[in-house]
Amino acid sequence: MLSKLFKKLMKDEVRQDNEYEMTLSSDLKTTIESLQKIIGESSDIVQYDFIIGKSIPAALFYIDGLTNSDALEEYVLKPLQHFFSHDIDSIQGQTFVNKLLQEVSHFTELEIHETFDEAVLPFMSGDALLVVQGIDQIIIVGTRQFNERGIEEPESEIVVRGPRDGFNETLQTNVILIRRRIRDPNLTVQFGQLGRRSKTDFALIYMKGIAEEKLVEEVRYRLACINIDHVPESGTVEQLIEDNVISPFPQILQTERPDKSASALQNGQVIILVDGTPFSLITPITFEQLFKSSEDYYDRWQIGTLIRILRYIGAFIALFLPAIYISMVSYHQGMIPTTMALSIAAGREGVPFPSYIEALLMEFTLEMLREAGIRLPRPVGSTIGIVGGLVIGDAAVRAGIVNPIMVIVVGLTAIASFTIPAYNVSIAIRMLRFLLMLFAALFGLFGVIVGYIMINIHLVGLRSFGRYYTSPFAPYRIFDLIDTIIRLPLSVNQLRNDASRSQDAKKQS
Repeated sequence: MLSKLFKKLMKDEVRQDNEYEMTLSSDLKTTIESLQKIIGESSDIVQYDFIIGKSIPAALFYIDGLTNSDALEEYVLKPLQHFFSHDIDSIQGQTFVNKLLQEVSHFTELEIHETFDEAVLPFMSGDALLVVQGIDQIIIVGTRQFNERGIEEPESEIVVRGPRDGFNETLQTNVILIRRRIRDPNLTVQFGQLGRRSKTDFALIYMKGIAEEKLVEEVRYRLACINIDHVPESGTVEQLIEDNVISPFPQILQTERPDKSASALQNGQVIILVDGTPFSLITPITFEQLFKSSEDYYDRWQIGTLIRILRYIGAFIALFLPAIYISMVSYHQGMIPTTMALSIAAGREGVPFPSYIEALLMEFTLEMLREAGIRLPRPVGSTIGIVGGLVIGDAAVRAGIVNPIMVIVVGLTAIASFTIPAYNVSIAIRMLRFLLMLFAALFGLFGVIVGYIMINIHLVGLRSFGRYYTSPFAPYRIFDLIDTIIRLPLSVNQLRNDASRSQDAKKQS
């Protein structure tokens, strides 16, 4: 059942509820009328009538902008118009089709289809559609045109040392970027379409002999089960195939970096590329992989280890610091050193709000500034985040709305959240921060601890394509701990991540 589903998906046999009803006839006029009933109302579809040789009428349909009109004229129209044979009138049916293909197939790709339902996908993708008098078949001419953005450095994942190329919005280009890095015949790329109406192209990529077969079959099954009209971006696919839709934590890693995707393939993971987006999807993942960066492996192991430790510390500060501040100031003043407690008391003199409302106002203001900085034009957005934070923070302190230490806590929390490489993990931590702040305001440190336990329970129960999200910590896998928080020298790290599930556990000897 599974292989049949995915076979249908890969061969584009999954149809819409209403198939394209059209009569193909050897009479050219009848075929053109049937075509015009389906596509004739679109202004960007061009119909070009011409004569093959001296006596055979034909018509060419293509979409303006998607089809390479220069190649169409040079390699298709000219050869067909100059097509000539002394027995042209006596040639009929498949013999005539074969003779036509001989004239044009030297220059471009051709396909023969018996129904319009089979030809609609390549036609709507930019290929030209050729119908000829006396032939009850449709000829698809491969002249689609690709307008793509150049290969640029990814903006969402900046590194100091490492490759500067990133994925763009063209699927073929993204596949090539991965193949340039892995020149192994075991690299398997399978194409298909998603979306009943959009027919968005995608590629499923894995390393045969390294990736577990059950994992590949599971990814295929979930992709085959997608039943939606339109797939605008890889984020749509991510939401439709993830294990837990309620969890704020990502169960699929997204990246713009081809080197990061290539490394994931070498570790036995599966990559999904979707046409029209520069983000690839890596699955399955574990929580500790969200704190890794490609740059960790390009520098010496001491530097990589230090940076990883800083990321974990930053995540802890971003999640717990405001909640700890609220609980200490509101409930556990005796735990604060005397000098610091007097400083906080002096700063809070005249502040009209309790610590929770004070922290909530500052965090809410910071989130608005951060969102405004993203949505505004780039020259203005980078300025509004810095200047806005300084001006509002200083004005709030001068007005006596918040105390200076609260501004320091919020600022340090914001800086710490920027240390996390995965942007969607940073968002999840920001969301949970408000929940922990509420627990701290209601129950003090006890509430913070309860919140921490609840988060851990959720993480332990979370799965990514059936894999434990908190592995190798829970369940405990001693060999996989080599490349988690501590990045040991490459000569020591000889096994792949989650090596017990990989068909080829060793990556070096």
